[in-house]
Amino acid sequence: MPKIYEYLGFVFLFYANDHLPVHVHVMHGEFESKIEFEYENGLLADLKYLRVKGKAEIKLRDRGEINLFLNKYHREIIKKWNDFFVFNKSVKCEVITRKIK
Repeated sequence: MPKIYEYLGFVFLFYANDHLPVHVHVMHGEFESKIEFEYENGLLADLKYLRVKGKAEIKLRDRGEINLFLNKYHREIIKKWNDFFVFNKSVKCEVITRKIK
């Protein structure tokens, strides 16, 4: 279960046995959601939040901050997905300490 980012108490990760479509899991305390990236014409069009079985969903009030992060880092997350799942490379966790504006 590679952790790929830490940002303001949120942990972004992949499960080692994940599958398409490309998505990322976000944990915050005991809460977790799976977020799929939806693209149109090569541009990020939407972030689709999904429940993770057995976990309480990320709170609505936290989604704004998560969305800011994902809108900024979605390309890097896709690259890490490809590195890990397609090329079988290890991926490094990056810690982002500055709030995105």
